[in-house]
Amino acid sequence: MAEKKKRTGRPEPSRAMPLGRTNYLVIAGGAALIVLSFWAMAIEHRVDGFFALNVAPVLLVGAYAAVAFGILIRPRRH
Repeated sequence: MAEKKKRTGRPEPSRAMPLGRTNYLVIAGGAALIVLSFWAMAIEHRVDGFFALNVAPVLLVGAYAAVAFGILIRPRRH
């Protein structure tokens, strides 16, 4: 005979993906921007260059913000 499963009162965890397609695209874009930012710092071979001091830090802050945004936004439910 079939055994009955015990109910614990807790719902079963969902097997669905926790993030949507948009989330992964935003995270991938942020990761690509991080790589681009570090590359921008390395192209001058100088510590006090324009890219290393002005462009790359702004790009890095924006990239890390994009990754955080990609993790935190909720996927749309239709």
